Amino acid sequence: MRRLAVLLGLSLALVDSAAAQAAVSAAAADDSLKVEILADRLDHPWGLAFLPDGRMLVSERGGTLLLLSADGRKRETVAGVPAVASGGQGGLLDVAVDPDFADNRRVFLSYVGADRAGRRGTEVLRAELSGNALTDSRVIFRLEPKTNSTRHFGSRLVFGPDETLFITLGDRGDKDRAQDLNDHAGSLIRINTDGSVPDDNPFVNQAGRRAAIFSYGHRNIQGAALHPQSGQLWLHEHGPQGGDELNIARAGRNYGWPVITYGVNYGIGTQIGEGTAKAGMEQPLYYWVPSIAPSGMTFYSGDLFPRWRGDLFVGSLKFRTLVRLSLNGTQVIAEERLLSEQLGRIRDVVQGPDGALYVLTDEARGVLARLSPQ
Repeated sequence: MRRLAVLLGLSLALVDSAAAQAAVSAAAADDSLKVEILADRLDHPWGLAFLPDGRMLVSERGGTLLLLSADGRKRETVAGVPAVASGGQGGLLDVAVDPDFADNRRVFLSYVGADRAGRRGTEVLRAELSGNALTDSRVIFRLEPKTNSTRHFGSRLVFGPDETLFITLGDRGDKDRAQDLNDHAGSLIRINTDGSVPDDNPFVNQAGRRAAIFSYGHRNIQGAALHPQSGQLWLHEHGPQGGDELNIARAGRNYGWPVITYGVNYGIGTQIGEGTAKAGMEQPLYYWVPSIAPSGMTFYSGDLFPRWRGDLFVGSLKFRTLVRLSLNGTQVIAEERLLSEQLGRIRDVVQGPDGALYVLTDEARGVLARLSPQ
């Protein structure tokens, strides 16, 4: 009877998922897309950011930061990258360019740093890019407390409309940490670019709560992007077995992990927490069952693909595909899967200054590809 109840629960979860999700379609041959490989032999690339002159910074998980020419043909290794604790799901993660880079030449890196005892956690470095070297480096954020786990580090870097910096984190493989406001793990962080905390963060000056936390109850956020019209931060996170979520970040809100989730325990399929909803906890805008293992995210606002303007693009590691979500306001009304099995595990997707889409694949011989119309 217990086995039957579990199976029935899984069936109901799938029915609920189908009701909540848009119909999924797959582009049979993606004939409308031209795919150009700009760079190959990348070692598990993780993050991509454009400089004002069209050159690109690409982070490799093992700890290398590359500076690529606009056409990808020339690459240089950037010196001055901090010591990175690479292993498991961690290493050198995201890279972001300051909105005022033309004046201050600042770039930001998120990575896994270890303390003297070998405990690990996500850190963020601010530095100036001088030629092909990082100078005037300063760590502006460290996750606390650090642990020995090598899982669920996050981590994306996004500048808000007011040029504060959002840092996405994971629960570090210890799910209960996501509900502890005295713990950075499982939260979305918002700080100023000098490392200080904005006065209007929701938990400032509250005893037993970390002032840098903007929202909490997150499992592992690996995609974040600003909506081009509203300026709101949208983010997605990995669920367990099922239950990847798409959310809008709202100050002080609890996103429920692990109390509520649309996913289940790996392998055995049993319920996690208290179900899929609870008062005081946010419901996702959209979720995936089964999981797609989302990573990277960008809103499309360019001119090369006018019919896709306003759509949201998400990389999928599990299904090796690029997911396109059509939106009506904050509602997902259609999902299309592009490039299935054509490139590999898509780790990041970014709209370039030319209006093309650029994707990175998380492989031992990963690639940087440019997508444009045929």
